[in-house]
Amino acid sequence: MAGFVLANGSMGSNQSGEGEIRKTLVEADLVDCMIALPGQLFYSTQIPACLWFLRRDRSGRHSREGGNPAQTPDRRGQVLFIDARKLGRMVDRTHRELTDADIARIAGTYHLWRRAGAPVPRRPGMVESGRGEAVEPLSPRETTNGSPQGRGRGEGPVLPGHYADIPGYCKSAALDDIRKHGHVLTPGRYVGAAAQEEDGEPFAEKMQRLAAQLREQQVEAARLDAAIAANLRHLGFGA
Repeated sequence: MAGFVLANGSMGSNQSGEGEIRKTLVEADLVDCMIALPGQLFYSTQIPACLWFLRRDRSGRHSREGGNPAQTPDRRGQVLFIDARKLGRMVDRTHRELTDADIARIAGTYHLWRRAGAPVPRRPGMVESGRGEAVEPLSPRETTNGSPQGRGRGEGPVLPGHYADIPGYCKSAALDDIRKHGHVLTPGRYVGAAAQEEDGEPFAEKMQRLAAQLREQQVEAARLDAAIAANLRHLGFGA
């Protein structure tokens, strides 16, 4: 297995033959996992990056990852897409970092996908953090139709004891689906949008509140326009 950190353009650009390179890698069934990272992770650049993971043998016949000789699923013709752009926390005004829990969540998602039906390292729910520690990434929650539900705004997805696609976060896509997207490997194209949580506010009340808020903002905008015009006249630039 090989991993690469590349600019986001590598996932969708067709310049300098990048599209053909991407197509060749996909059709050769070498692309195992694509991860979109949040921006502002690097001190040398603000440009967001992505992770490419390539694997030659994806049949699961020879997997001994983590010292585990158990049979793992045949993932030929499939690619795991993870959209991690909303993960991480700001450590200062211009820099973001992925926490150990974020790293464990991403790693746990991949390992659950790779080991569906096979033992996961340590015990169910425990994955390796970036520091080699056993981390409990997320607490258990109820699931609907086998798919995990969110833990609340900003807390990320809940991982079950088996892999499941999570809208807005991860998707196991078939090769035919990737072909339909012109071999573009941007995770956002495949994972879809996360389900919106119901806030319990009745629709009529919400619309009334939003309309009142809009009127207040319009009044404030008119006041600011008048103040700017007065300042320009004071400087001799107004009519």
